Amino acid sequence: MSSKLHLTFATGDYESIRALKEGSVRPDGIELTVLTDMTSDTRHWRMLRNREFDIAELSLSNYLMAKYTGLPFTAIPVFLHRRFRHGFIFLNTSKGIKKPADLIGRRVGLRNFQATANLWIRGILEHEHGLPHRSVHWLKQDEEEVDWTPPADLDIQRIGPGKSVEKMLMEGELDALIHPEIIQPILAKDQRVNRLFPNYRDLEIDYYKRTGIFPIMHTPAIKQEIVDKNPWVAINLMQAFEESKKAAYKRMENPRIVPLAWFRSFLEEQEELLGHDPWVYGLGEINRNALETLMQYSREQGLLGRKMSLEELFINTQAHS
Repeated sequence: MSSKLHLTFATGDYESIRALKEGSVRPDGIELTVLTDMTSDTRHWRMLRNREFDIAELSLSNYLMAKYTGLPFTAIPVFLHRRFRHGFIFLNTSKGIKKPADLIGRRVGLRNFQATANLWIRGILEHEHGLPHRSVHWLKQDEEEVDWTPPADLDIQRIGPGKSVEKMLMEGELDALIHPEIIQPILAKDQRVNRLFPNYRDLEIDYYKRTGIFPIMHTPAIKQEIVDKNPWVAINLMQAFEESKKAAYKRMENPRIVPLAWFRSFLEEQEELLGHDPWVYGLGEINRNALETLMQYSREQGLLGRKMSLEELFINTQAHS
């Protein structure tokens, strides 16, 4: 009979966790069941509302709010999902919008207000492009994943049941839309929809060079009771996440793995800009900068009600300095 601690881990199906999922990397003392068969929205809801998993990859914005409101979770400083966000602001092409300032007073859709991607986008638009988030009329599609009362001066309302912000954008009911994913009209090359920043990649490279921020999206949250009863779990998980990521980097050295003709040149270009470990874990200077910036945006936008220290948000695993 195994004496290992059995834990469930719900996450996206990332290359960086492949070794954990397949079992070639195993956290010491833990029998980890990795679940990747659900969308991010479903996973977040099931963890935040129902506590269905022992560990779950959560939207960082939701995790911050969960901690602020006293929900019984903690986290390790592993950041499985990062993404630059200048390319996720979409426009109806008939509205005459050419620059961020043109969005002042406009109707801008989103799935929900709390999503980490949306938080980053609003903060970047405000601090980098001079668009105050309170100057926009926000229309959201979904219920928030953590209960929240918007500030009185935030112009936000929920659209009617059965309506879709993507369809509203195409039909001109919305002037713009911010979204965590590339929306279908863009993939379908629908001429009614375009990006606010067609040169988004150039802007993202410039943003990184100036700020050093590769925006963090998600982190694995752990039920507090598990860590209280088994304090060793966090360090062992951290070590396993590091080993699994190293295995992914090693696998990616093989150009046959990715079906892209110029994959190797893309990888070399990325390493030149972002370094050899863009998905760095821990609470070193690079991650502190990104996390402090996101928390600043969260407070400014009425989500977090106070400044929180990284030490109260993340367990000190000492896997990275």
